[in-house]
Amino acid sequence: MEIPGQQKDWLSRLKSGLTKTRSGLASAFTGQKIDEEFFEALEERLLLADCGLPATELLMKKVRDTVLEKALYKAEDARQVLRDAIFDLLRPLETNMGVDRARPMVIMVVGVNGAGKTTSIGKLANHWAEIGYSVLLAAGDTFRAAAREQLDVWAKRSNVEIISSQGADPSAVLFDAVQSAVAHYKHIVIADTAGRLPTQLHLMEELKKIKKVLNKAKPDAPHEIVLVVDASNGQNALQQIKAFDEALGLTALVVTKLDGTAKGGIIASMAMSTRVPVAFIGVGEKMEDLRPFKPRDFANALVGMDQSPQPATGTSA
Repeated sequence: MEIPGQQKDWLSRLKSGLTKTRSGLASAFTGQKIDEEFFEALEERLLLADCGLPATELLMKKVRDTVLEKALYKAEDARQVLRDAIFDLLRPLETNMGVDRARPMVIMVVGVNGAGKTTSIGKLANHWAEIGYSVLLAAGDTFRAAAREQLDVWAKRSNVEIISSQGADPSAVLFDAVQSAVAHYKHIVIADTAGRLPTQLHLMEELKKIKKVLNKAKPDAPHEIVLVVDASNGQNALQQIKAFDEALGLTALVVTKLDGTAKGGIIASMAMSTRVPVAFIGVGEKMEDLRPFKPRDFANALVGMDQSPQPATGTSA
């Protein structure tokens, strides 16, 4: 759901944010004709964009097959073919978190240090507050003072409530937050957790404990378990997804920092390697730079086209 007039602005931000990745892909379309040199260049650019080998092979097969079927001969015609193939690949990743299906909707957010987890929580709170939902932030990263302070700043920016306690047990803080949200009939609780590496087994066990505590606070919670991943980590992000999913059962991803990397193709790689959908993507530092993931918009922005994907057409040689 977008407020009126916001969608056009977001599409512009998305296109700008994917500039580094798009410029790499665009260099494959600078030639005048489709030949074997073109296919080799395109394959190389997809791999450099961190699409990964399985996704690259799938996309290349679709491009080759369509070029042959439609007798396309201009390199620019293949741009639309690639765009459509990317859209088809990414379409299963789209998800609607359905925040109205529970009240309060409890969202547990996890991730490694530096992925942009706390910032993403603040932006998510703002996104939902903008469209009329009451949001409560729960500062479950209780031992890193900067995390609580940062979350408090985001709460004030978004005009939402926050529950935190320095040095307290994270599970206790999150339990109290959910109970408070139930009592005050809040729409959404976003529970922050301390950043950790999947290899830190004792900290991963703590996340499992937090998940159980949230369930005790509200029997059907948490309704979403969201992993925040940094797109610039490339293929390493896939290992993070696998590890957190095995430990917790992820329901959605937030992919951040797409504006700071030429590896925007990592989302194509995610489509081939994980069942976890992408709920939101981030393309900048501003509050409005995190928005729901829409495969059509992403595919268009990635290859530099404006219209929605349509069946490719071309001119015979």
